[in-house]
Amino acid sequence: MSSCDTLGLNIENSYLSLPEHCYAKAQPAPIESPFLVIKNVSLAEELSLSFDQINDTDLAQVFCGNVVPTGATPISQAYAGHQFGNFTMLGDGRAHLIGEHVLPDGRKVDIQLKGSGRTPFSRGGDGKGAMGPMLREYIISEAMYGLGIPTTRSLAVVATGEPVYRKTVLPGAILTRVAASHVRVGTFQYAAAQGDTDTLKKLADFAIARHYPEVQQSETPYFDFLTAVMQRQIDLIVDWMRVGFIHGVMNTDNMAISGETIDYGPCAFMDAYDPQTVFSSIDVNGRYAFANQAPLANWNLARLAEAMLPLLDTDSKVAVKKAEQIIYGFDDLFQKAWLDMMCKKFGLFGEEDQDRDLVDGLLSVMTKQKMDYTNTFRALSTLHFGKEEGYSTEDFVAWLEIWQARQALNQPSPEASKTLMDSHNPWIIPRNHQVEEALELAEEEADLSKLHRLLDALASPYQEKEMYLDLTLPPAPSDRVYKTFCGT
Repeated sequence: MSSCDTLGLNIENSYLSLPEHCYAKAQPAPIESPFLVIKNVSLAEELSLSFDQINDTDLAQVFCGNVVPTGATPISQAYAGHQFGNFTMLGDGRAHLIGEHVLPDGRKVDIQLKGSGRTPFSRGGDGKGAMGPMLREYIISEAMYGLGIPTTRSLAVVATGEPVYRKTVLPGAILTRVAASHVRVGTFQYAAAQGDTDTLKKLADFAIARHYPEVQQSETPYFDFLTAVMQRQIDLIVDWMRVGFIHGVMNTDNMAISGETIDYGPCAFMDAYDPQTVFSSIDVNGRYAFANQAPLANWNLARLAEAMLPLLDTDSKVAVKKAEQIIYGFDDLFQKAWLDMMCKKFGLFGEEDQDRDLVDGLLSVMTKQKMDYTNTFRALSTLHFGKEEGYSTEDFVAWLEIWQARQALNQPSPEASKTLMDSHNPWIIPRNHQVEEALELAEEEADLSKLHRLLDALASPYQEKEMYLDLTLPPAPSDRVYKTFCGT
């Protein structure tokens, strides 16, 4: 019995049902001496995989791609994308989709290796991944899962023992990523760019069957599909903003049709609140700033609608009107969802005319006083604000009185309000400086103790635990991490 059979991987390759130009068959590059750095035992259990039946040496062989599961045909997917507004043809340049793991209940999840070698879409790249970015995606994706936000997840990171040449020489690594699928807005753009409506229809039918089966029997399945994708993206962006998350590179190839957060490159969580916060080292104009995430999601969805026009109606003018009907509704839906979310963060029940002004009032004070986003909202439920200067300003004290008066309206009980707030305001997030410290120890000293402690704390981010109190503290000025990198 092979190690894959022992592990319990049950692989199908339904993506191969699409036209051949939608992917390229490609084998992961062989790795001479792979070493398992970290494995996600809880995720393995959720996927009905048997980590306890296989040793780490054999796991490393599977999760570097040396051992391919029975029946699997590794591929790299073709897609296009608007990167910083510029359209280009792309594809998995350093990733191999091993296939879909079928769970006992029939659900399917993609198993993808990232950093596993060159593919036909590498465009001159080496196809490799560095240890730091792979571990970073592991940490942040697991943090997002703990926060209750739809996300791809990380099953393992394997060290390759090979150097990766970037600005400096870095240790190589491969991430095993689990996703509902890897179909992106950019996948539809790629299909549309072929000028082949049959390919576009097959891709849409594939995505509908995989993610939106409820619209299959509709008289207007593609219209309903586009509407459903937009709603999931609205829900996702609202969740990002709830916890202060900034994706960093919201290109159309980084927006998953499933509604999951995907491709953790230059992403991070805000410390001090500033709607113009940017973390990407290459986003010099602030295109993907915190406050721009909703407009960019709308823009990306408009590109999806453009790609799908031939499916919406055979009459191009009618198709455009149908697409506009959906896309032009984004802002109203988003604003309502965002305000509903913020009212929960404030512990408010019911709806009052002054709610938007109340929310904007605190955000204005927080911006002016550079108040910590996570800790300020968490402190509202206890009224224990600490010694930070912003909490003693006249603006904040005046706002607090207005908020307390509003909170008393429609409130079942103070306890109910606190419970509502504590379930929507995390006590802990992956602070940038803490993540960077954990990665530095792992890369330079092979010390994963800080990383494991961080992961343990982030597994239950809404529960206050005294033993992790130090991980909730904002960074000192000397520890602030302003820019992150995609690591490619």
